[in-house]
Amino acid sequence: MSTAATIILVLLGLVVLGVLWGIGIYNTLVRLRNQVNNAWSQIDVQLQRRYDLIPNLVEAVKGYMSYEKGTLESVINARNQAQSARSQIQQSGGPTESSSNAIKDLATADAAVRGAVTNIMALAENYPQLRASENMQQLQEELSSTENKVAFARQAYNDNVMLYNTTQQEFPAVLFAAALGHHPVELFQVDDQQAKKAPKVSFT
Repeated sequence: MSTAATIILVLLGLVVLGVLWGIGIYNTLVRLRNQVNNAWSQIDVQLQRRYDLIPNLVEAVKGYMSYEKGTLESVINARNQAQSARSQIQQSGGPTESSSNAIKDLATADAAVRGAVTNIMALAENYPQLRASENMQQLQEELSSTENKVAFARQAYNDNVMLYNTTQQEFPAVLFAAALGHHPVELFQVDDQQAKKAPKVSFT
């Protein structure tokens, strides 16, 4: 085999290796992006569950808390704002297609929902009949369970986001990630330490 032919074969081999290498990077980024979106869908399900429980909570307590109209209105307003922020993320195609502000806006709105729910539960302590209500006890259990599920889903989502973002920043993916349509995704986290705590809804 001539020297020229050998050089051509070597160059072709390098081109093939380069193509395979690029395919590997592309597939890795796509897989990680899909994992982030899947993890977000788990958060989304639990957030929707929480927001669905809010009207039931207000309905359960409003007969007892006729003088707490402002508190009840605040939890509904907070819930509506969180729903709006959540819808914006859905309409944009999920967290990997949304701006970082969209995730932050939802985190802030959701923290307000938890704070408003906590206020209602604290006030409910002053109404023995309400605390003893079977409906209220059921809501207590559902809210507590939902909060735990949100916390687990949020952790799983943030773990996947960290892996996705880190992979984009590593060589050689950093050379191609942006060109392939990948960009860092915002973590779903709450800065306020108190807002990180699940509402205390136990009446025992």
